[in-house]
Amino acid sequence: MKKVAVFGVGHLGKIHANCVKSASNAELVGIYDINTEHCREVATELGTTAFDNPDELLEKCDIADVVTATTAHYDMAKRAMLKGRHVFIEKPVTALLRDAEELLALQKQTGLKVQVGHVERFNPAFVATRPYITNPLFIEAHRLAMFNPRGNDVSVILDLMIHDIDTILKIVDSEIINIHASGVAIVTDSFDIANVRIEFANGCVANLTASRISLKNMRKTRIFQPNAYISVDFLEKKSDIIHIEDVENESNNPFAMILDLGDEKPKKQIIIKSPEIHQTNAIQTELESFVNSVESGAQPEVTLFDGYNALKTANLIIDKMNETIKLS
Repeated sequence: MKKVAVFGVGHLGKIHANCVKSASNAELVGIYDINTEHCREVATELGTTAFDNPDELLEKCDIADVVTATTAHYDMAKRAMLKGRHVFIEKPVTALLRDAEELLALQKQTGLKVQVGHVERFNPAFVATRPYITNPLFIEAHRLAMFNPRGNDVSVILDLMIHDIDTILKIVDSEIINIHASGVAIVTDSFDIANVRIEFANGCVANLTASRISLKNMRKTRIFQPNAYISVDFLEKKSDIIHIEDVENESNNPFAMILDLGDEKPKKQIIIKSPEIHQTNAIQTELESFVNSVESGAQPEVTLFDGYNALKTANLIIDKMNETIKLS
């Protein structure tokens, strides 16, 4: 049973603290927030201890769960690692790429475990679909959200699109060779809506759209690969796999969807499958997964390098968007 402390108990941090408290392999030893009054209120609600000094809380834990504002991720994670604590750090890993590089160097020096909170890796719809994703050649991702003041300290790329950047980098095992991007700032000082095209060396193309000023919420990714179309609904936690097979015995199923391609080509059959999805709390699952990696010595599911790589790609996208604005 590992002792976990949560640093930052705003909206998401409070959820983390609840999940740690409910985890089967962790003990919540306390919380810290720069807003001391709010921290004490949350501590009373959760039945845990509020700490006014982060260093005192670090002395009590094995794992530091960093859910502060993005701008404070680096300082808190570095402080924890210098005290020999394993770190779970929310996405995006840090506000600045150079800070993520410093954390990578510190991890290499200390050998500590660090996991980045790309929670969609643990979304049950994505988990159920992963075995069917073999060779993506075209990907389309839409992540739309109604406006919420939370998270607006960073652009929509680091706030929303970073989720899809991470999952796409995970399933496309190839180098990025080109990025096209455009975006608009509408209600904040940074980009609120963006459209991005990422081209990979293996020929795969990914189109990503993210908006935080939508009239509805949507988190869908569509993946096309040879003989298959895969749809993942991260919001509704549903997925469908549609693939094409050669027809072996057409008479077996009168309701089968048969494609007659003509020219004496073999007939094809459309197969639709909805994989069994085990509904889980993705945040609790990712936290328990990290505790398991600390206990077993295994590599975390989402490594610090994964978080760095997603942040690096996000920064390349933002640079392209800024270039587009200058040219317009």
